[in-house]
Amino acid sequence: MSTRTRQLITLASLLIITFLGFAGKFYRGPCAWWFNNYAVGIMYEIFWCLAITLLWPRVSALSVAIWVFVLTCSLEFLQLWHPRFLEVVRATFIGRTLIGTSFTWLDFPYYLAGCLAGWFWIKCLRRAKPATPP
Repeated sequence: MSTRTRQLITLASLLIITFLGFAGKFYRGPCAWWFNNYAVGIMYEIFWCLAITLLWPRVSALSVAIWVFVLTCSLEFLQLWHPRFLEVVRATFIGRTLIGTSFTWLDFPYYLAGCLAGWFWIKCLRRAKPATPP
């Protein structure tokens, strides 16, 4: 598969996971609280794994997953800090979505699950073979 094709598939994957993540934030059905908070956390990690892979396609999938996990865990700890400039950012939907508003230890297992899913997704994208015409 050509690099261009792989980038297009990665971009399409990124768009799909972005749509699912925002849909999860607005979901109001059964288990809405879990979807709004934890399922979207998994998608958030996958989003960043795919975004980094799109920008730096030669970086190993494992390195991407580890760095995303470390950085998003750091962002989680940043939620313990409430200076005025961060509160201004958190007051917006995008700010709340990107950097969060409140610390919880329960996010970490979902970050790990999302990074593992992101690692697997990248591995699958890189192993994909082009379809052969019939």
